[in-house]
Amino acid sequence: MKELVVISGKGGTGKTSIVASFAALAQNKVLVDCDVDAADLHLVLEPQVEYTENFSGGKQAKIITKQCIGCGMCYDACRFGAVWRSTDLDEVLSVVYQIDPISCDGCGVCVRLCPSSAISFEPEINGQWFRSRTRHGPMIHAKLGVAQENSGKLVSLVREHARNLAQQQNLDLIIIDGSPGIGCPVIASITGADMVLVVTEPTLSGQHDLERVAELTSHFKIETMVCINKWDINPDITAAIEKMAQNRKIHIAGKIRFDDAVTQALIKKLSVVEFSENGVAEDVRKLWAEIDRALKK
Repeated sequence: MKELVVISGKGGTGKTSIVASFAALAQNKVLVDCDVDAADLHLVLEPQVEYTENFSGGKQAKIITKQCIGCGMCYDACRFGAVWRSTDLDEVLSVVYQIDPISCDGCGVCVRLCPSSAISFEPEINGQWFRSRTRHGPMIHAKLGVAQENSGKLVSLVREHARNLAQQQNLDLIIIDGSPGIGCPVIASITGADMVLVVTEPTLSGQHDLERVAELTSHFKIETMVCINKWDINPDITAAIEKMAQNRKIHIAGKIRFDDAVTQALIKKLSVVEFSENGVAEDVRKLWAEIDRALKK
């Protein structure tokens, strides 16, 4: 079983559009959307959800007002400023303590220190993960709740379920739409993968972000290839990216031209290779052929 992860230095480079085309071109695979903070692969593939499960990335502390004796130990101990106190006029100016759920880091220090066991510490629902079917095969994806953390943990969970599904159905390829950037969810997406395809664009920010991502994949010693999307909008920076990749011994797997057909395909909820045979669709097919060849080495 091989794992291909498609990532980018920033959002908006065309990463998900390319993954959607790979979904149409690849055989015997599981599709995975690990961009859990802003998942959008489902907008093209229109998955039919078969199974849903809640995701808990940690626990949430909450003061049980009736049991609280107002000692303030939680207030003094919290290093995240999550415990706040106010005066309750109905209780003859007694001090009332509460915990801000957004500021709470879930460390549990307040729970251990509370002398009256007045703080509950229950698992918090941070999002959901899904097993679905699409017109191109099974898909594992997820959705992180608004303002929720632990996206890296959710990404790891999604990848684990994708591997299990691939083993159960005897599928030999996992294609992952990873997160942009170099943060925790990206690291969780690429760790242990067989290959990373970095999608970039010929802009100064795209060039800079590619260098950061290349350093990350080099650190984890993962085979890395690059796709330059919309290469023809700035041939000079495209040439600079190619030179940088050559210096780093990173293979340019393909270059994709700028083409309005990509937008037209997305409007119809299709990948560009489903929408067209020519132009940009040819570029994407050549890109996939190069990736497929490298994966089968």
